[in-house]
Amino acid sequence: MTEKNAEEQRLATEDNYKNWKRWGPYLAERQWGTVREDYSVNGHAWDFVDHDKARSNAYRWGEEGIGGFCDSREILCMAPAFWNGKDTILKERLFGLTNGEGNHGEDVKELYFHQVSTPTHSYNKYLYKYPQKKFPYADLVKKNKSRNREQPEYEIRIQRPLRTILILIAL
Repeated sequence: MTEKNAEEQRLATEDNYKNWKRWGPYLAERQWGTVREDYSVNGHAWDFVDHDKARSNAYRWGEEGIGGFCDSREILCMAPAFWNGKDTILKERLFGLTNGEGNHGEDVKELYFHQVSTPTHSYNKYLYKYPQKKFPYADLVKKNKSRNREQPEYEIRIQRPLRTILILIAL
C-alpha cells in the first residue's frame, strides 16, 4: 500500500465541513446572472436584475465576487474590490449582459482566468485583468444590443494599460 501525500490525506477527511473542505472558491462570480430569485412584478426574472441593479441587491440564496472565497455553506464570503480611479463604482463583481442586452444571450464581458487550484483549495491562483481607463459598461451594452444574432458579440478589447491582478490564496 502506498502512503498518501498531504493533499490526498486532506481529501480523505470524512466530514465535508471540517478542515480542508470547509473553505474554497465556492463564491459565485456572477450571482445576478443566475435566476434563483424572481422579485419582478411581471415574472421577467432575466430582465429584472442587470449589473447596475445588482450593486444594490443582497441575495438570499447566494453571494458573488471576483476571485471570491467562502466557507462551504456560504455563510462567510470574502472577495476583493477594485477601483481604477476612473470608474464611478467599486469593482466588486464581474460585468455581464442580461439575455436582453446581449445579441447571443447572457454573457460576461471581462478578462479573468482560473489558473490553478489544488483539490482541497489549499492553493488557488486566479488572474483578473482590469482596465485602467474607465470600464466600458455603456459601450458594451449599447453595441451588443444593436447587433443581431448573425453578428459576432462585441467584446472588451485588450487595451493598454490593463492592470493584471493576481489573486493567490495559500493555506
